Amino acid sequence: MVTIKVIYQSSGKPAQSKKVAIGFDSFSRGVAGNEFTDRNGEAHFDAKPGGGKVYVSGSEVYRGRIEGRVVVYI
Repeated sequence: MVTIKVIYQSSGKPAQSKKVAIGFDSFSRGVAGNEFTDRNGEAHFDAKPGGGKVYVSGSEVYRGRIEGRVVVYI
């Protein structure tokens, strides 16, 4: 399980209803689908940890190790 928490950089508040996707570096893993953030700014994925990129509303916001909880700012 991987959780992506999306926070507005300007206010520090959780970003609700944002479309989040994870693209893993391994060719065989590809993209871990799309999820929307909840009222706490969290999107949950049933995915194993690994290297990759996090996209919010189609824009890359993070690149690196994805495991546990990853906090990103938009």
